[in-house]
Amino acid sequence: MKAENRRNFLKKAGAAASGILAVPYFIPARALGRDGAVAPSERIVLGAIGIGNRGSYVLDCFVHEPGVQFVAICDVKETRRLAVKKKADEQYGNQDCAMYHDMRDLLARQDIDAVLIATGPNWHATAAILAANAGKDVYCEKPSTKNIAQSLALAEAFRRTGRVFQAGTQRRSLPNFGLAAELAQRGQLGKLHTLHAHPMGLTTLMSGWLPAEEPPEKEKVDWDMYLGPAAWRPFNKKLLDGFNFEKGGGFFGAFGGGGCLEWGSHCVDLCQWANSADNTAAVEYWPEGKELHARYANGVKLVMRNDGWLPLGSCPVRYEGETGWVETADNGEMVANPTSLIAGPRPRISGYPANFHVRDFLNCVRTRGQTRANAETACWSHITCHAANIALFLGRRVKFDPTKCEFIGDEEANRLRSEALREPWRI
Repeated sequence: MKAENRRNFLKKAGAAASGILAVPYFIPARALGRDGAVAPSERIVLGAIGIGNRGSYVLDCFVHEPGVQFVAICDVKETRRLAVKKKADEQYGNQDCAMYHDMRDLLARQDIDAVLIATGPNWHATAAILAANAGKDVYCEKPSTKNIAQSLALAEAFRRTGRVFQAGTQRRSLPNFGLAAELAQRGQLGKLHTLHAHPMGLTTLMSGWLPAEEPPEKEKVDWDMYLGPAAWRPFNKKLLDGFNFEKGGGFFGAFGGGGCLEWGSHCVDLCQWANSADNTAAVEYWPEGKELHARYANGVKLVMRNDGWLPLGSCPVRYEGETGWVETADNGEMVANPTSLIAGPRPRISGYPANFHVRDFLNCVRTRGQTRANAETACWSHITCHAANIALFLGRRVKFDPTKCEFIGDEEANRLRSEALREPWRI
């Protein structure tokens, strides 16, 4: 995309974000059905942005679903662009998969209905909002946002544009986690009083400052585009190949919110679901030993654990009520007291496959319904994690007003709700 066209693209996207444009400025005419919905008989044309190991797996789930045609890959690394194109061309028996290193070029294509975003977390919210403003439906890997302000902006963008959003919190589409949440919501545990989540690494930092190395040529790796809206730092191959986790660093990483967001976007999100709190956040947060505790307005307590307690696999959650409790995790098993809560045949799916979550997204693209992990749901589960991170960073109790989305009488905490973004990525 030429520089002038890029400026026009961002100008349009920025105008939409400020409310000047009330609807997406283009919608693929080929894809329109009744009331602007993608007709069920039509294929869904898909593009992908930032495809590494995780993205490759999720993309594979997409291309094996009927009615999906993958047509374009955008990545800052040439090796990834070539690898994804090769796989796509082999899949379809042609040479049609286009390659881009600037997502704005991909988003400008009017034939693309939806995009998979699997960049680093520094890009997730910005890329998703740009995509919504460009009229695309979005499946975005988690964590969806880097701070409270981004969480609110993400929800507003998809509410305003009417596009479909699915956060990559695929456990919402798995039966064991669904049954556990249902038991809590329906009062089968008695009055709910405590939720347990295991974010695994509450005090890790995503990508600290590493020594400068000679960067590759821009065509091989566009380092400036890799950083995107994140604060500048010199090229280092360790940052490019994956996140550099450092212990004890708090949450001010350039590329994400550390362990609290990486895993909290899953397990805290599940606790919000069980507590029927998809449209709110906890109101009080405080560090307690190696744990972070929080309290919701309905009196339910959330305990975020830092280590230990993995009998059923990764991402364990436990919901406790006055008459019973239930626990489950990624091996698909469930334990409960009384055991009658989980008696009878039920499906068991081990691991955390994304194909069910992808199908939920594709169904909503066709029907224009709400996904299981829509932008509003993701907004509030992420806000709970961000507020927890702020309490951890400050090392003290903070009180939060979900209605105003601000900390009560606490300017120090309120300053941490947002961060400056590099130009031209302020949207």
